[in-house]
Amino acid sequence: MAEETQGARSARKQAICRKAQRRHSHFYESCAHWSFNRSGDVEPIHWHRERWVLAGTALLITLLSGFIMPAWASAMRPVVVPEAHSILPLALPKVAAISAPLPTVDDWQVVRVQPGQTLSDIFTGRGLSMTDLQKVMDASGNARTALHNIRPGEEFDFLLGSSGNLKGFRFDQDDSNRATIRLDKANATVAVQKRDLDLREQVAHGVINSSLYAAGDQAGMNAAMVGKLADLFKYDVDFVQDLRVGDSFTVIYDDLYRDGVRFGEGNIIAAEFINQGKRYTAYRFKKADGNYGWFSEDGRPIQKSFLRIPVDFTRISSTFSAGRLHPILGLMRAHKGVDYAAPTGTPIHAAGDGTIKFRGWMNGYGNFVIIQHNNTISTAYGHMSRFANERIGQHVTQGQVIGFVGMTGLATGPHLHYEFRVNGTQRNPQTVTLPQPEPLPSVQLARFKSQVVKPQMARLTELDDRMKLARVNAPANNDN
Repeated sequence: MAEETQGARSARKQAICRKAQRRHSHFYESCAHWSFNRSGDVEPIHWHRERWVLAGTALLITLLSGFIMPAWASAMRPVVVPEAHSILPLALPKVAAISAPLPTVDDWQVVRVQPGQTLSDIFTGRGLSMTDLQKVMDASGNARTALHNIRPGEEFDFLLGSSGNLKGFRFDQDDSNRATIRLDKANATVAVQKRDLDLREQVAHGVINSSLYAAGDQAGMNAAMVGKLADLFKYDVDFVQDLRVGDSFTVIYDDLYRDGVRFGEGNIIAAEFINQGKRYTAYRFKKADGNYGWFSEDGRPIQKSFLRIPVDFTRISSTFSAGRLHPILGLMRAHKGVDYAAPTGTPIHAAGDGTIKFRGWMNGYGNFVIIQHNNTISTAYGHMSRFANERIGQHVTQGQVIGFVGMTGLATGPHLHYEFRVNGTQRNPQTVTLPQPEPLPSVQLARFKSQVVKPQMARLTELDDRMKLARVNAPANNDN
């Protein structure tokens, strides 16, 4: 029964379709070619009028959507109401009228002194005359001394007018005072300005691998401060012959700053030097007379009564010996001194305080000087190229220049022949026991040990231990 009903429905639908096709046969005939069936029974699509109409309609709808949708979105957005502002008048303070123009900044030109230059060279180099230099010298007053002995590295400031005329000159009267001379007025004026000086403490620790200066450079010290360190211990350590790899030093020192800029080296405050296992120390201390000196831990002055070596030499050309073949005479004879080879003209210094006993020509020794230091000790210096200005009977101090290296007398090359005599008998200057200087008086010694040695020794020991620990903990070199 259900199958019959379904068949009836299908037949009815087919009848309705046939009826509609017959009624609208003209429409179906006109649209029959619109089919997209690609079978061989159907013709391929061709652009007829109907297809152009449909394509244009689709394009029009797309364009209208692009305009209508943004407009609709803008219409849905809420209207922004501008924030209202009100302007209120404010009473401003009256600006005072400028009665005078602001001062201009002077354009000072800085000139650094080069080796060999004189003050007249510097003035000429700026296009100035000797008359300008004379004006500066006349106006400098008490500061004139600083202009007589200028040094390389010093700075002079010039203030020049539009036509190149000298309007001002500025220079350092000393480390802490600057003098300014003005020449742009009827009368020249000079003003002295105090400069801000301060000391900044530095610490350094070094180990000798090749030389003292290389170790100092690695420790952050400049050459001038390394030179001061060597100067402190030169009485105990021969830095040419005695230095060994592994020797070390620890030093506390000051750097000098002027107006916030590093200006130069200060002084060594405390230092320790270990040479071939032996420890030497030096501490700076203000004595009762107000002067500073350096002392060892036991309160004795670092400066010994005698210099072990009185000349800056390059090598020892002949040592002290009981028998030596003389290089010129060809005979075996004693050499009762030490020969220090050095370039001709190298300064020779007095080994200690004393009085010049002999100054003149002595056979074999050439130009010869003898200094009497006390009742028992004298020193002798031979083969000088020339003498300094001292005369017989004149007092000299330790380190004072008494002559210059040469090869007068019986000599094959420029050197100093140096003798150390005790009661007229020559002793080996390299090994003779030099007299110890007297320690500080008891009251000063107690203050020195409590206020200087104790705290500074603790700092030196701490620095030394810290550096040793750093070396132990340093990673091994695996380059190989």
